[in-house]
Amino acid sequence: MANVPADLKYAKSHEWVRVAGDEGTVGITDHAQHELTDVVFIELPEPGRKLKAGESCSVVESVKTASDIYSPVSGEVTAINKPVVDNPSLVNTDPYGNGWFFKIKLSNASELTALLGPEQYRAQITGA
Repeated sequence: MANVPADLKYAKSHEWVRVAGDEGTVGITDHAQHELTDVVFIELPEPGRKLKAGESCSVVESVKTASDIYSPVSGEVTAINKPVVDNPSLVNTDPYGNGWFFKIKLSNASELTALLGPEQYRAQITGA
């Protein structure tokens, strides 16, 4: 069974967002990190950057490939996870915990309805 926490919303492009109040924490899914294999470099957006939902805002490089990461929601980046920049393997070992990428102040909470719930995301990655 794929690791798909129930408290998150998911983008079809394999990013997740955990919302608390008007702030979201964003990262990539366990499925995405597994597909990438060993993550060796992460470039995150600068705090203060305004993002639109679906906008490319980060880059993840693994031993296999480099991938753009897209913001699942619109808003302003309020913080980045410096430890994950210094130790990219956190994405592989703890994608839903210490491997988060950035925090964003939501500018349009209604965008969350366009994201996938856990069951929908699990169906996407398992083909069920």
